[in-house]
Amino acid sequence: MPHFVIDCSENILDLNAVDDTLLKVHKAAADSGLFDEDDIKVRFNTFKDNYLVGGNKKDFIHVFANIMEGRTTEQKANLSNEIISKLKAIFPSIEFIAINIRDFEKSTYCNKSMV
Repeated sequence: MPHFVIDCSENILDLNAVDDTLLKVHKAAADSGLFDEDDIKVRFNTFKDNYLVGGNKKDFIHVFANIMEGRTTEQKANLSNEIISKLKAIFPSIEFIAINIRDFEKSTYCNKSMV
């Protein structure tokens, strides 16, 4: 926790080094001050053929952020804006770049160290 899962068209990988993109999203999350940096997880899911954007094969990036409940709407909005700003700077030619943030419920969250 938190997890930042980047779904994107495979062509995105040709536009910027994967590690650089992962690090920029990681840094934006860390710089938000909302998380312990060691807890931040960022990963890619790429799609080659099995996707449509507006009914067409257009390149896209969508970040699904899953974070522990307890942050304000303003904090989550600021985090969204920071991550999208970083991605927009890296990928200026990509028309569709978006993020949504979902809250984990603390009462139902479990990890290995909790069992």
